[in-house]
Amino acid sequence: MTKLVRIGNLPLGGGNPVLVQSMTNTDTRDTEATLKQIRALAAAGCDLVRVSVYDEACAEAVRTLVDGSPVPLVADIHFDHKLAIRAAENGIAKLRINPGNIGGEARVRELADCAKAHHIPIRIGVNSGSAEKELLEKYGGPTAECLTESALNHARMLEKAGFEDIVLSMKSSDVKLTIDAYRLASRRCDYPLHLGVTEAGLPGQGTVKSAIGIGALLADGIGDTIRVSLSGDPVPEAKAAWDILRALNLRIRGVQLIACPTCGRTCIPVEQIARRVEQELADITVPLKVAVMGCVVNGLGEGREADVGIAGGKSGGVLFIRGQEPRKVEGDLAEILVSAVRQMVM
Repeated sequence: MTKLVRIGNLPLGGGNPVLVQSMTNTDTRDTEATLKQIRALAAAGCDLVRVSVYDEACAEAVRTLVDGSPVPLVADIHFDHKLAIRAAENGIAKLRINPGNIGGEARVRELADCAKAHHIPIRIGVNSGSAEKELLEKYGGPTAECLTESALNHARMLEKAGFEDIVLSMKSSDVKLTIDAYRLASRRCDYPLHLGVTEAGLPGQGTVKSAIGIGALLADGIGDTIRVSLSGDPVPEAKAAWDILRALNLRIRGVQLIACPTCGRTCIPVEQIARRVEQELADITVPLKVAVMGCVVNGLGEGREADVGIAGGKSGGVLFIRGQEPRKVEGDLAEILVSAVRQMVM
């Protein structure tokens, strides 16, 4: 089990549920646009949200963002430790830095003292593009050993300054390298681990890469918080993260759709119905498994684990609800299923 750190009142590590996070891509100085995106990410299921703090105006904007945010905020900072200190003074709940690029031990100690005073954890973020030259030469490139040693060396800088509320990440765009690095780190330390496949790409291929990398580690019991990194609007990152957690039964939120892949026995337009049901139930946060099955031959059996579902028939379909006898239904099957779900969560 990893150590417990707190992001405001939010527990991270220590056997607590895996936290979902994402990062805004607005101009942080535009507080109206940034708060709009933060709220959208929170509504999509993010437990915390990271913002870039790249100049003094961003650091000053942190206060407005913190005051208006429904979730704890993380400041992402490079090179300038004074920006991290100012963000801490303005109420940020967590810092993401690379101790090696903020100017030596004296500045690391100054930042550590500030974070300790404000009860703010620090994530050390290492990736395959930021590993130190000497480590790249030592290991012949950004290997798992290289990334892990880099992260632990940076952690020691904070430990030497008397600071241990540390979270580590060792990301790469290479899925196998990411998995290997986190597995190695989990054997070498008990700091909470922030999982992610960096620069995974667009939704689609990037989602698959993230699901493999993050999912493999979570299945091993490794990881305390996750961020799916996709190009474009960050809101789909939250959905992808929850899909990963739901698939592994690690956290349950909202509707988990079960739908058959269809075959020659299929009696209803499964894809059309499933898409409509998923869209119309997207606002529900109560955990439910909802099934759309193409026929009654296997549908009722294969959908047995669902709370509610539809199985297609030659004329209409069969509605099954956990604990009740299945009943034949006719008409708009998507509407019938959606109505049944909404009645269950009223």
